[in-house]
Amino acid sequence: MKAVILAGGLGTRISEETISKPKPMIEIGGKPIIWHIMKHLNKYGIKEFIICLGYKGDAIKEYFKNFESYNNNLKINLKTGKLMNKSQKNREDWIINLIETGQNTMTGGRLKKVKNLLKNQDFLFTYGDGISNINIRKLIKFHKHHKKLATITAVKPLGRYGALDIKLDNVISFSEKPKGDIGWINGGFFILNSKCIDLIDGDQTYWEKEPLKKLVDKENLKAFKFNGFWHAIDTMRDKLYLESLINPDGKFPWLE
Repeated sequence: MKAVILAGGLGTRISEETISKPKPMIEIGGKPIIWHIMKHLNKYGIKEFIICLGYKGDAIKEYFKNFESYNNNLKINLKTGKLMNKSQKNREDWIINLIETGQNTMTGGRLKKVKNLLKNQDFLFTYGDGISNINIRKLIKFHKHHKKLATITAVKPLGRYGALDIKLDNVISFSEKPKGDIGWINGGFFILNSKCIDLIDGDQTYWEKEPLKKLVDKENLKAFKFNGFWHAIDTMRDKLYLESLINPDGKFPWLE
């Protein structure tokens, strides 16, 4: 199964980082968000990726063009300019399609622009700023079982504030940022039939508006409820929170 990743937005709510790079290139523990997403999907056998570029897309092209250099130690002869050894470590068996979809194109429009690469097959569709440990195998199985055009992953994000359980003015318990204070939300990680793309009018169509509404109206959208780890990177607080979760040995818990 192919995966389509949206990577073209402006990321204005984390402008401290996105003034110089696209949002999916913000680093968590020294690795870009998009790397974390792709490593997670690859764990479940996804090896071909279609990345929809827009704002500062050249930075993503440059990263993957020099992927081996970024992810390995190098020995270079500066006199000759030659790379004296190329490590065989940290190589990925990935096929990556880097597609320019326009800086001002909306989420649905970006998906429509890569339709020719998807043909008549189901595919995974997600955003370039959400990290999770969702079991993709179970998600795909759920989608196939219900035989609908689309499946959305529903998640309950962490609350912004601590929650108090109070009885007779006594605090019985305190939960730091409990889940679910705003109910289920769109967590990305869609499984879509290629026919869904026909619901998108053009460049200015938001996937989250008319296309999803049409799927709901036709009872063709199922929700895969996921209670595991999921976190979107919208602000510097999100970035710092994720970095605080990295294990002392440098491993990422959402990839284990």
